[in-house]
Parts: sequence; C-alpha cells; structure tokens
Amino acid sequence: MGIVNKIFGDKSTSDVEGYVDLEKYVESTDGKTLGAKMHVRVGEIQRYEDLKDFTDYVYGGNVLILDFSPIAEEEVILKRITSELKKLTKEINGDIAGIGNNLMIIAPSDVKVERRKLRGKYA
Repeated sequence: MGIVNKIFGDKSTSDVEGYVDLEKYVESTDGKTLGAKMHVRVGEIQRYEDLKDFTDYVYGGNVLILDFSPIAEEEVILKRITSELKKLTKEINGDIAGIGNNLMIIAPSDVKVERRKLRGKYA
C-alpha cells in the first residue's frame, strides 16, 4: 500500500465518489463527549413510528438534524411528522426550520435557528 493510500485510504472501497465515512474516525466515548452540555446529531426517519426516538433526543436538550428524504414523497406522513415536531418545539420552547429540500433542524429551548444563510464577505 502506497503512502497516499495510507493517508487518504483506498478509493476502491468507497461506494460514492468523494464520500468519507467519518464513523471510523470517531473516538470511542460510549456515545458521550466529555464536557459537552448539548449534542448535535443527524437522524434519518424512515417511518412515522421512528418519531418517538427523535423526539426523546430533542427532549433531552440536544439538537437534531433530521433527514426525511426516505419519506419525502409520502406527503401525508411527512405532514403528520412535521406537525408533531412543531408541537414538540412549541411545548419545549424550541425551534424548527427546514434546511434545503430534505432536511430539518429541531432545536431545544435556548437555541434559535437562524433562517438567513451566513455568507462570506465576497459572496
């Protein structure tokens, strides 16, 4: 194995060009980061029944970035999930906002999601 492959890994094992799986770089901390009061996590919802796990995470005071692309075409289910998440954020005085086409961010109390994009000075 060459030095470049040792540094960057073997590209033949990647399913998607340019994709880097960060899981192998995460240190084992039993799911907790020492000293962190809040965590940010990305979740992917496959069906309505998965919603409870995601709401428990936000009730715990954490930020959730939810990928709903697997159910994006199922309008009724998506509206139902969105409605439940809006109720959750109102109940805990949190915030919810869409990011792009298939992502939303759900934040606990004391966290405000800014709707305007942050752009560089010369953008």
